[in-house]
Amino acid sequence: MRKSYRIKKELEFQKVFETRNSFANKKFVVYVMDKPEQPHFRVGISVGKKIGNAVMRNYTKRRIRQSILEFKPLLRQDVDFLVIARPQASGLPMNEVKQQLEHVFKLAGLFASKQSEEE
Repeated sequence: MRKSYRIKKELEFQKVFETRNSFANKKFVVYVMDKPEQPHFRVGISVGKKIGNAVMRNYTKRRIRQSILEFKPLLRQDVDFLVIARPQASGLPMNEVKQQLEHVFKLAGLFASKQSEEE
């Protein structure tokens, strides 16, 4: 995923947090902020130390990033969102990460209208 699709700065993370528009399941929490003026979505990923050591945290972030990349054509483009991994997300297999993220993205309404019409 290109860097233009990522939220990196602390101030940008805080802006999304301040919207208090969150959705969660047992593995992930997603905060969403609408930004109609931007050309594509941006995502921030946060994996805390409760997940494990640095290797496990990076492993989890890679899996989240890959899942988002696979969902990219289906996601709304006018949002910034944060994905926060809960401790239960540690060591999940890829298919489980993707399934859990899909669930929380549906709750958050992050899929474009085409996705919801198919179901």
